[in-house]
Amino acid sequence: MFNNFVYQNPVKILFGKGQIAQLSKQIPADAKILLTYGGGSIFQNGVYEQVKKALEGRNIVEFGGIEANPTYETLMQAVELGRKEEITFLLAVGGGSVLDGTKFIAAAIPFEGDDAWQIVTGQAKFKKAIPIGSVLTLPATGSEMNYFAVISKKSTQEKKGMGNPLVYPTFSILDPETTFSLPPRQIANGIADAFTHVMEQYMTYPVDAQIQDRFAESIIQTLIEVAPKTLENPTNYEARANFMWAATVALNGFISLGVPQDWATHQIGHELTAFHGVDHARSLAVVLPYLLKIKQESKREKLIQYAKRVWNLSGTDDELVAGAIQKTGEFYESLGLSIKASEYGVNQETIAKIVKRFEARGVNFGEKADITPAVVAEILEMSIA
Repeated sequence: MFNNFVYQNPVKILFGKGQIAQLSKQIPADAKILLTYGGGSIFQNGVYEQVKKALEGRNIVEFGGIEANPTYETLMQAVELGRKEEITFLLAVGGGSVLDGTKFIAAAIPFEGDDAWQIVTGQAKFKKAIPIGSVLTLPATGSEMNYFAVISKKSTQEKKGMGNPLVYPTFSILDPETTFSLPPRQIANGIADAFTHVMEQYMTYPVDAQIQDRFAESIIQTLIEVAPKTLENPTNYEARANFMWAATVALNGFISLGVPQDWATHQIGHELTAFHGVDHARSLAVVLPYLLKIKQESKREKLIQYAKRVWNLSGTDDELVAGAIQKTGEFYESLGLSIKASEYGVNQETIAKIVKRFEARGVNFGEKADITPAVVAEILEMSIA
């Protein structure tokens, strides 16, 4: 049955060439801005210069060095800086990790509790946050148009998600040209990440949500179509623009309306990143194909639909199910991503640690809450075989 839903997305999107020039109009004139960024690629690709020019004369403090998997330890340095400087607006310039980290900073600066990590774990509720804007330079996570973030804690080897409408960006600028200089590995990761985001919301069981299904399928088909084009020719504006927008709508909340969602692939993948430092997208590629194999009976109807509509396959139902799973793995591999966790050093010891952690948390995953720690072990064992 198509589930009830409420949908509101307040993020203003400024999409296209030259939109960074509009930055000054989006931030209050009297704001004291904390500009956050990652490892410094914005200095090489000209984005930093564009941002500084657009905000000429503004009161800006900078914080760089946010990691690809943003860590609590680094982000707390930004929180201390933000409190000391009495920051009133945050501007994230970078990819999804910078945005995710900045969302945590936004919640943590005014947080009055003793342990800000509780914001991430959900043990403490926050009631206010500093406003955020973003200039996106790496399409992947959809963080530019949602209120979710994933934060790691080095000291305990944890990686967890948080979410609250208070950390929706007020605006996000998406200029495809800012992505032209990205290395192929990051683009491949971004495509795989967006693809998996759609699959987590789509590959469950039918509830006759026809608009959501068709929208999800169109995003997947777009990613499949533009992936080789944008990898072969990074300055193909049309391909890069379609990829950038696909990554945004893959996780801006729309395709999840009224439908069941899975997210087990992400939960398992986070642990592979926490224990082995596997790139987020690559952790997803070594989980999803095997999760689909193990859960193919409960996902059967959707796998058949996906096989026909997305991959244009034909044959018996059993052939369609097998073909859909095979095509999924082949798509990741076409991007240069391995679908074997053993490639990243994952072994039985890692699997035992992950299972133990999930057992301690007492949670099951999946749209039917039937992916138990024992099933997680099955999935990962298949991925190292």
